[in-house]
Amino acid sequence: MVLQSDLIGDAVLGVLSDPRRLRSVRRLLGGPVPDEAFDRVAMLVHKLVDAPMCVVCLVDEDRQSLAGQVGVPDPLASAREMPLTHSFSRHVVVAGEMLAVSDVRDDPRMRDNPMIRQIGAIAYAGAPITDPDGLIVGTLCAIDLEPRVWTPSEIALLSELAEVCSSEVCLRIARTAEEEARRAAESAHQQLELLAELTESLAATMDVDEAMRRLGDIVTAALADWCVVAVADDPGGPAHVSAAHRDPERAADMARLAEVAAGSGADLRAMLQAVRRGRRTVRTADGAADLGSRISDAELAEVTTRAGFGAALIVPVISPVRHRALGAILLVNRLDRRAFTGAEEWTAAEVGRRAGLAVENSRLYREQRHVAEVLQRSLLTELPAIPGIDLHARYLPAQDGAAVGGDWYDAFVQPDGSVMVAVGDVSGHDIEAAATMGQLRNLVRGDAYGRDEEPGALLSALDQALDGLRVSASATAVLARVRRSWSGYAVGFANAGHPPPLLLLPDGTVQVWWVPPEPLLGLPPREPRTTTHRYVPAGSTLVLYTDGLVEDREQLLDDGIGRLCTVLRDHAGRPGDELCDRLVEVAPRRSDDIALLLVRLT
Repeated sequence: MVLQSDLIGDAVLGVLSDPRRLRSVRRLLGGPVPDEAFDRVAMLVHKLVDAPMCVVCLVDEDRQSLAGQVGVPDPLASAREMPLTHSFSRHVVVAGEMLAVSDVRDDPRMRDNPMIRQIGAIAYAGAPITDPDGLIVGTLCAIDLEPRVWTPSEIALLSELAEVCSSEVCLRIARTAEEEARRAAESAHQQLELLAELTESLAATMDVDEAMRRLGDIVTAALADWCVVAVADDPGGPAHVSAAHRDPERAADMARLAEVAAGSGADLRAMLQAVRRGRRTVRTADGAADLGSRISDAELAEVTTRAGFGAALIVPVISPVRHRALGAILLVNRLDRRAFTGAEEWTAAEVGRRAGLAVENSRLYREQRHVAEVLQRSLLTELPAIPGIDLHARYLPAQDGAAVGGDWYDAFVQPDGSVMVAVGDVSGHDIEAAATMGQLRNLVRGDAYGRDEEPGALLSALDQALDGLRVSASATAVLARVRRSWSGYAVGFANAGHPPPLLLLPDGTVQVWWVPPEPLLGLPPREPRTTTHRYVPAGSTLVLYTDGLVEDREQLLDDGIGRLCTVLRDHAGRPGDELCDRLVEVAPRRSDDIALLLVRLT
């Protein structure tokens, strides 16, 4: 059976615990102590009402603060607060109106108050102090040490001065609310800046380890003193673990922490995996007690203690694609710093989501590169073995984007024993460029095989085929026919807007085969293309390549060709594969594909 007294008690607690009222009280409690303004009001009541004790009090959920006072004995006067059980003013908050009691010993609500015995309080009169919403946050009260009948003028005076206190309270709450809003806006701006910086930084790399390292650096600069990140692409796969600390002197500790945490039996990794499985945030006020106590590994415990294991927060790293947890992030503050706020917890959870997006982007990028590279390799020719002619080739995809593009090389033997070699470059480095490249290469092969025409005539026929078949292509190419001659080799070649072939002679000199420029492939056919003939001594090396090997935005094309000539001269005696490697090494940062074909004429 529910007693009426229980219902009354619940109602009292409900009034005192009203969140809106408590918000106003706590905004005021952050003010100065003692408070000169409220002390002056208490002194005014003391003089005008002639009461030995006068107090401006603020009533919290479990205590009462003496914002202003006169006549209150120590230790209460020094402490400026008392438990709520010692408060007469709480009854004003509950009643919602002024209370004037001649003898509190006769009042059922007040007769058991410990203040009767401790300070001799007998008579009490308290007027409510209200916040901007009219909620009672405290009282202006007078206390006498003997029974007293409070006169109407005294009650009116208390009420008027309580209104003065209410005006001051409203002004202070408004200022505090404005400052809170400013700080909240500033904090929100900082958190958004952090997330924007994190997003930009993670988007700039497709390497998971580098992405998690960047995440750690950004998070420890703005959100936590140190952190540990553990993510895995696959549920049973190896975890990528990294750690970072705000203090650069802790870098060695963090590197060791990541190494130990990556071990299969590490306690810290087990904690992160538990959060990963539960897909929920774990927040503790004291990491040393709540999380640190679970670390049994002695070295791990030592490192985390040196780092400072205070308030901790663990958030899952969630995949937005597969909708499952990929790992977790442990954020830790030192012991002397406060616990994480709700706003910081939200930001940390958002960091986890963006980390998940970065991991998924990396995975999808690797899968795309793998598929594209397989496609590209399938489109490239397997070089034939030809007696007296040694062929070597390289294909390198652009460093940006999918590992597929429009660069290609080819070599095949004609029925008459001559050898056709070609290098070309279809504009673009994507799947569409690769598909066009495959068509173009097959057209070159199909049109040239078994025919004795010069390379210029073959490229002219290719122009007609591309136009007649409506193949949308814009490409450069060099097509050459190599024949044996009595003194070495005869090379006839045609150049459709492509970088010039290079010839490394047996004596180490290098020729650059510049010819008058001719249009790219794929343009409407005009004048017949020309063929240039050169006679090459045995022991020479013909080098065909695409522009990705020589083009640099900050230099002329001639400078890139000059670099290749220098490498050819410096490494003339190297084996073909090694010479290919040396040529590729001097390429600028690859924003384009590279195709390279070496034809050694022995």
